[in-house]
Amino acid sequence: MIAVFDTNILIAAIITEGICSKLLHRARAREFSLVSCPFIIMELQRTLSKKFRLSHEESDLAMETISEATGQVIEHNIKITGICRDAADDNIIACAVAAKAHYLVTGDSCLLEIKKYKGVKIITPRDFEALFL
Repeated sequence: MIAVFDTNILIAAIITEGICSKLLHRARAREFSLVSCPFIIMELQRTLSKKFRLSHEESDLAMETISEATGQVIEHNIKITGICRDAADDNIIACAVAAKAHYLVTGDSCLLEIKKYKGVKIITPRDFEALFL
């Protein structure tokens, strides 16, 4: 099973103890294949440093954890536009399509409204966790 985590899921996994951190642990244990792309990685780094003001060391540690959990970071040239109100969300969908992901896991209501795009199911962290129960 292949999944792409939206940036908000990765941030929640790093900042809080909860379902998202549990999912990140599952990815690190290779219970599924977590795929990402440079857009998500850069957005994550930017958010951790600017919004959450993590120190350089804290940010490096967080990125190392994400790197360990991620099975593959793919470069792709898929362009998706106009699907979401936020153009950044179109980039997240493009990553999931390029990865041939079964699931895009997100907490973003705009993405969740779409439900499915080109074979990628868009679901909440709780619904993704339920697949393992």
